[in-house]
Amino acid sequence: MENFQYYTPTKVVFGRGTEEQTGQLVREQGCRKVLVHYGSGSVVRSGLLERVYHSLDDAGIPYVSLGGVVPNPRLSLVYEGIELCKKENVDFILAVGGGSVIDSAKAIGYGLANDGDVWDFYDGKRTAQGCLPIGVILTIAAAGSEMSDSSVITNENGWLKRGYSSNYGRARFAVMNPELTMTLPKYQTASGCVDIMMHTMERYFNHCSNMEMTDGISEHLIRTVMKNAKILMTEPDNYDARAEVMWAGSLSHNGLTGCGTDGGDWASHQLEHELGGMFDVAHGAGLAAVWGSWARYVMDAAPQRFAKFAVNVMGVEPETDDSATALKGIRAMEDFYREIDMPVCIRDLGIEPSEDQLQELAEKCSHFGGRTIGCIKKLDKEDMYQIYKNAR
Repeated sequence: MENFQYYTPTKVVFGRGTEEQTGQLVREQGCRKVLVHYGSGSVVRSGLLERVYHSLDDAGIPYVSLGGVVPNPRLSLVYEGIELCKKENVDFILAVGGGSVIDSAKAIGYGLANDGDVWDFYDGKRTAQGCLPIGVILTIAAAGSEMSDSSVITNENGWLKRGYSSNYGRARFAVMNPELTMTLPKYQTASGCVDIMMHTMERYFNHCSNMEMTDGISEHLIRTVMKNAKILMTEPDNYDARAEVMWAGSLSHNGLTGCGTDGGDWASHQLEHELGGMFDVAHGAGLAAVWGSWARYVMDAAPQRFAKFAVNVMGVEPETDDSATALKGIRAMEDFYREIDMPVCIRDLGIEPSEDQLQELAEKCSHFGGRTIGCIKKLDKEDMYQIYKNAR
């Protein structure tokens, strides 16, 4: 196993009606003025935003609001948020929504706490030295951003989707009421479940001598999400299933499932980021669309690891050959994706990229030939192109 540090400073307030505690939680942070950051009309229509405002009013905390966050959150709105917060002397950001809202809030926080262009952090040019404190009211179980150090932003100039990770961006608190996720459409629920699973799978696929404890947690987490994803396809109001998925989403991306590993592979995420940037697809659905192609392309570099995944997670009967077992596991995962109406190829996303677009995806994913991705197998630009092509 590898040496590791496990750091999870986020206070979690979990369960029914917990959003009513928002004002008190914000007041504990000692702030003077809050930016309430949110997405589209769903938090308005559900009455959640009004309840948040009332809670802040009752706590005597002034606030300003900025909505309009979209999936694959945009840099332009981040810039708008930074300017609004400067004008209003905001010193705390409250993200009300899912991963896109939280990621946008983190980017605004970086922009306020550091001089210069916030995009520099996502473009790998600089390292943040701080972040305005952030709190979260989670409405979508998927990204795990409520407890992670990560955020992802899309720059409309070139449609580049880039991630940045820093412990400065970890939320001070996360309010998690599973009831708030019950109105999500089936597609969004399923896409979120895939995202949660992939956060653990990316860490699981590595070349380490892994800790049995970490592997066991990871395997059980994935199986738990799969079980409850299928329940939610027919019982969207099932509180227990929503709760299991919501908690798994946080544990999948707060570092727990990476303890003792080399950090994992993450190639599928990098490949999907470019799909999301170019075609604006739902993140979890994009991950499902490329995962099988990636897995088949790299499995021979770690057949034992893929075979273990096939047996312990997917429940397949092992073959005498690890590669054969691995393939059975990959097919079983794709069958699961189909069962919850998730794609298994790019065409299933309603996209038919041209040859030029496949080349462009590989160019952007490789940072125009400047990097490789993955750890199971190091992938260069040509490898990325082949995976995109196979996934088409």
